[in-house]
Amino acid sequence: MTGAASPRVVPASASLPAQAPSKARPVARSAFRALPPTTERAGHLHALATRLKAPGGAVEDPCLEQGDAGCARSALTPFFTALDGLVQAPGAAPTVIAAFGNSLIAGDRIVDVVREELVAGFGGAGRGVLLVDRMAPYGGRGRTAAVSHGWQPRTLGELKAPPHPFGITGVYHLATEDRARGRFKLEGEPRGTLWWKDVKGAGRLVVSVDGAVLTRTEPQEDGASRTTSFDLPAGAKWLDITAEGKGAIVQGVVLQKDGPGIVLDMLGVPSADATLYARLEEDALKAQLAQRDPKLLLFFLGGNESKRLEWKRTDLPTVRQDLAALLRRARAAAPGSACLVVGPMDAVRDGHAKGKPLTQRLFLVAAIQAEREVALAEGCGFFDLYAAMGGAGSLERFNQAGFMHDDLVHPRGQGLDLLGQVVSDALLAGWVNEGAVPALTTASEEAADTGASSETAEVVP
Repeated sequence: MTGAASPRVVPASASLPAQAPSKARPVARSAFRALPPTTERAGHLHALATRLKAPGGAVEDPCLEQGDAGCARSALTPFFTALDGLVQAPGAAPTVIAAFGNSLIAGDRIVDVVREELVAGFGGAGRGVLLVDRMAPYGGRGRTAAVSHGWQPRTLGELKAPPHPFGITGVYHLATEDRARGRFKLEGEPRGTLWWKDVKGAGRLVVSVDGAVLTRTEPQEDGASRTTSFDLPAGAKWLDITAEGKGAIVQGVVLQKDGPGIVLDMLGVPSADATLYARLEEDALKAQLAQRDPKLLLFFLGGNESKRLEWKRTDLPTVRQDLAALLRRARAAAPGSACLVVGPMDAVRDGHAKGKPLTQRLFLVAAIQAEREVALAEGCGFFDLYAAMGGAGSLERFNQAGFMHDDLVHPRGQGLDLLGQVVSDALLAGWVNEGAVPALTTASEEAADTGASSETAEVVP
């Protein structure tokens, strides 16, 4: 919708608190850290951000460990150190990012932009975690098998809990016919991994390359989540995952290269919130995150929480409790990882009528505040996507520019790209600026400042 008749946003009366006190930290970054060259798309999106009054923002990066001269380790240090390795050591292993979240990332381009911007600066190491079929009968196949048939998707976002718990993808696919198949086009990966659920009576899954069988699963029918790894022949073109009978369950397929570079696993699920992520099976969460060995746990949450607060289907204590539980579980399963929570975008209340003013969702700001406080208390960074896209009224500006779907909930087109750009910009600026700007202190830290290093660094806005 465009023009003078477009609805006006009425902001909520609540406001976010000021940032926590900060203290000086030593300049820890290495001299080689510098922003990668701006991609052509990023240049266009920066111009669009100016038009839409989307200022972007910085990640809040709390100090987790004090050293003699100041902060020795912050929430994002493991990720930033991994990026250093990609710059300094060409033979380094891939740097994996595990991105959990809701529909904001599940079927759109936000994390695609984050992935592609980081790959442009640090190289890519393959696709990572993929699904044997789509999560719904529509949408693209960028993160799934190229061709599939005979599978029923079940997700943790369903209103009623499905019969089986989930691995880290938050999705499993159930074979509904004999010879259900997913076919993946290979891109030179040397090996792969099949994640599957060992349920009673399901039969075997067959892994084939270009028509030749590589391996078959050997079910024990004990309900466990299992892993089957396989080597891929050089020059192989197509990988098939085939169910010998009905009832077989596939949780995901991992295809990744050995060399250095970025891998971003998209683990978002429509309708998900921190409460529903409790449906992840503990053994699968531990085993699969250990296999992935992420250097950044990234959580895009808050949109469904604010909606369910408005509907009185949850309350703020539950939102806080369940987000804290999710962060603790994920960090315990990946103790060497950094952690960052990305808050929700701007949102308006349900029941808007055509020609009437749009009213900001009543609990949006409260949900952002709760997420920020929990993230920092749990040793994670926080990025305020709502503020980065322009705060109250920003959804109206996106809508007037044609970048919102009719539901006024989900962005589309360049609106999605812009949100991905502000996240990737914040991550890259945080890496370049680490040690050049104050780090947030946690509640347990002393308020006294420490002496700064004599080394200097230019701060990237």
